[in-house]
Amino acid sequence: MAEARAQAGLPLVGRRAVVSGAASGIGAAAVASFVAAGADVVGLFHTTPPPDELKELCEWAACDVRDRGSVDAAFDQAASVLGGIDVLLHAAGGWWPGAPESLSDDEFDLVVDTNLRSTVITNQAAFAHMRHSGGQIINLGSAEGIRGNPMAPHYAMAKAGVHAWTRSVAAAWGRSGVTVNALAPAVSTRNAERLWEHLGEETAAVFKEQLRARMPLRGELGDPDTDLGPVMVFLAGPGARFMTGQLIAVDGGLHMLGA
Repeated sequence: MAEARAQAGLPLVGRRAVVSGAASGIGAAAVASFVAAGADVVGLFHTTPPPDELKELCEWAACDVRDRGSVDAAFDQAASVLGGIDVLLHAAGGWWPGAPESLSDDEFDLVVDTNLRSTVITNQAAFAHMRHSGGQIINLGSAEGIRGNPMAPHYAMAKAGVHAWTRSVAAAWGRSGVTVNALAPAVSTRNAERLWEHLGEETAAVFKEQLRARMPLRGELGDPDTDLGPVMVFLAGPGARFMTGQLIAVDGGLHMLGA
C-alpha cells in the first residue's frame, strides 16, 4: 500500500521526519511539503509557536536548538511519537547584521550558536536515532558562506562552517546509510526581511534591481513553499539516496556552484 501511494505522488509515505525552526519560514514550508508528500512529521519550535494553519498538520515539540539537553530531549520525544526518525530538516537559524571591525562577543555568539552550533547538535541527535537504520539529514547553508558578506561576517562564517560540517559528517556517516546534504536557497523569509531593513528603503531598492539583473530565473527571491518545498521533499525521499555531502543552490541561478 505504501509503495502504491508513493507511486501516486506521495514519495514520503512511511518517512518519519523532524523539522527544526518549523513554525515559520523555510521550516514551515518543509512541514507543509513533507506532510503533503505523505510523511509523518514532528515540528520543533522555540520562542515562536506554530501558527494555527500549521498546528494540525503535525506533532510539535519545544526545543532550543542551541542547547544540547533541549535538543536531545526533543529528538527523544519525536522518536517516541513517530516510532523512529528517518529525516531531519534543520531549518532553524537566523541572519543578523554586524560590522567586521566592531563585532561584539555577544553578536558573534548569537549568530554562530544559532546557525553552526545548532547544526552540529541537531545532526548528532538525529544520527543517534539513524545510525542503525539509515536516514537523510538536510542542513541549511548559504551562498554567503561561499562568497562572504561584509555586512554579516559572523553569519557568512557560520554558514561556511555548516558547509564544512555537512561534507565532514557525510563522509563519516555514509557507512551507516545516513546521507547529509545542504541547501543554499534564495527565498523570501524573515532573514531576507532583516536584510532589507538593514539596508534601508533606498539601498534595498538598488539591491533588488541588481538581483533582477543577475538572477537568470525570475529575478526575485523564490517562494519557500513552491520553489524550495519540492527540493526538500526530493532530498528527504528515495530519489536522493545516492547523494551526500552536496551543497545545492536553489536560487534561480544566482550562484552556479561548481561552475
